[in-house]
Amino acid sequence: MPHASIKKIISCKKTDLINMILDIEKYPEFVPWCLSGKIHRKEEMEDMIEMEADLTVGKKFLNQTYKSHVTYYKQKGKIIVSNIGGPLKHLKNEWEIREINNQSEITFEIDFEIKNIFYNMIMKKSFDQGLKKIADAFEKRAIELFNK
Repeated sequence: MPHASIKKIISCKKTDLINMILDIEKYPEFVPWCLSGKIHRKEEMEDMIEMEADLTVGKKFLNQTYKSHVTYYKQKGKIIVSNIGGPLKHLKNEWEIREINNQSEITFEIDFEIKNIFYNMIMKKSFDQGLKKIADAFEKRAIELFNK
């Protein structure tokens, strides 16, 4: 199972960054290989937000859609995503965001396995490079949106 973590300092406020991460339907505008994002259910409570969403990732003719459960814990500044359907056998990713001097320290961890053995082998080979591209895309988007 591919597993990795990334830690970055991004020059924007924590609330702005969290709102950007939770805006899944905008992912196709800036996340590499993301073809569409759709939020099916969103419930906001006092201490958390829960969502169910689909992401379609891949290329035009070779793509997969997976459904995920997203929970944002407001007090902890933590977003946890797990799969509930689609091509993934297992997915857990965790975003932890802390504000430090009007900047955000973000820690992102991902652990997943694809049901299809062939796709899993391909992902293992390009996983680190792909994760770096995605992390850089989130950072670039935050800078574009919040550092004007």
